[in-house]
Amino acid sequence: MKNMWGNSTMSGADWRSESAYNEVQKAETADMAWEWLRRDREYHKDFKSLLSSEHSSVTDHFRRKWGLTFCSRSPKNIR
Repeated sequence: MKNMWGNSTMSGADWRSESAYNEVQKAETADMAWEWLRRDREYHKDFKSLLSSEHSSVTDHFRRKWGLTFCSRSPKNIR
């Protein structure tokens, strides 16, 4: 599994296996945060609202709620 920068991050291995957690020990804070957010349904719902909005108040609310910052709001940079 790759993170948003293309580096290896946590695998999709069996969570019950001790060896599956070896990758977690190598993960950086941003990797762990991304793994959490990408599985959070409420985050996905809020992200869809953010993408469909032109209002900066929605962006501000999203940033405060999820503790995120953005370098660019350009649609071509959002994947």
